[in-house]
Amino acid sequence: MEGEIETENKVLIIRRIRVTYHLKTPETSRETAERVHRIHHQSCPVYMSLHKAIDISTELQIEAE
Repeated sequence: MEGEIETENKVLIIRRIRVTYHLKTPETSRETAERVHRIHHQSCPVYMSLHKAIDISTELQIEAE
């Protein structure tokens, strides 16, 4: 996870968060993992709570088992 913090009126503000998921899965499950990654944010309470104030992006890195 990485974040970008800026200062506004001498106060630190989180502007961006980048999350990288590392997943080991059989090649036969790759398509499912990619599909879940594309839609998972819709059911994530943290994302739903913060996304209007902070730019949140995710990346999926898949390693074959």
